[in-house]
Amino acid sequence: MGDRVAVGPSGGITPVQQMLASGTGALLTSLFVTPLDVVKIRLQAQRSPFYQALAVDSVPWSNVIRPTKWKCFLYCNGLMDHIYVCQNGTSCTSWYKTPTHFSGTLDAFVKITRYEGVRSLWSGLPPTLVMAVPATVIYFTCYDQLRDFLRYGMGYQGSQVPLVAGGLARLGAVTVISPLELVRTKMQSRQLSYSDLRVCIRSAVAQDGWLSLWRGWGPTVLRDVPFSALYWFNYELVKAQLCVGYRVTEATFMMSFVAGAISGAVAAVMTLPFDVVKTRRQIQLGEMETLAAPAKKPSSTWHIMGRIWAESGYRGLFAGFLPRLVKVAPACAVMISTYEFGKTFFQKLNRERALQGV
Repeated sequence: MGDRVAVGPSGGITPVQQMLASGTGALLTSLFVTPLDVVKIRLQAQRSPFYQALAVDSVPWSNVIRPTKWKCFLYCNGLMDHIYVCQNGTSCTSWYKTPTHFSGTLDAFVKITRYEGVRSLWSGLPPTLVMAVPATVIYFTCYDQLRDFLRYGMGYQGSQVPLVAGGLARLGAVTVISPLELVRTKMQSRQLSYSDLRVCIRSAVAQDGWLSLWRGWGPTVLRDVPFSALYWFNYELVKAQLCVGYRVTEATFMMSFVAGAISGAVAAVMTLPFDVVKTRRQIQLGEMETLAAPAKKPSSTWHIMGRIWAESGYRGLFAGFLPRLVKVAPACAVMISTYEFGKTFFQKLNRERALQGV
């Protein structure tokens, strides 16, 4: 009976339980990865402070982000990328709190903790969680539901099932979250209150139409959908191989962790050129919002890719290889292992309830 529950649709748990498991995973992943990104941003800020950045027009593609006037930069909590807007330094006080000099990553961790307090390592986390947790809940729940529908509803059993389900789930999550992320950037850059949100959306729609709320959707989809498809394909494959190798019917926490790290690393490397372009587009859109100027049409994904290739060759398209790998692999490992642990917990809970007749 136990084996049947393990292999049945959704692993014998409800969609609400799936949402609780993915939400918990999203919170833990954000708590784990955010300090890494805070340190990265502080080190970037040290290399190009405000008074120097005013004179900077461009930097090599290896830095990806142009710190011109430090209008905005990219912040990631391990689940989603967010534009963090800096306007003349006033909205970045938490990032530029003290003139402490950092000699490296480890030194930055120690000094930020010692002089600014442990909480500074999680600066900027609450606003991003508002987007990241719902997006992750939608994404993981949709993946499980779509995978089960394809397997048990339509009878497909091949390795293409996680590939298709992963891609479609990510497409849905990106489509739902994109307008919210754009509005959040607009609110932050213009320092609007939540009461001004309706006016903000209405003015954007009146000026550029409803589709303007999905500006930046294209490059996000081009990176996230292939990443997701490759990630789930490899994750299910590696997890199955580990189960066979260790002669178990269900993957343990560590098996899920290892499978998540490997599949995340592979997907990150294979989609890195799209990540470079997406970062460029996000910064471009963020700067447009910050300037509150009439939006000029942003460069297309392929145009940016062609320009990077012309300037830096294939190395430009694979810039930031190691930082992305270091961040994505552990984030994927923590997220999926926590999610699987949560699902296992609910499976056992449901089995116990069924036995008790509750």
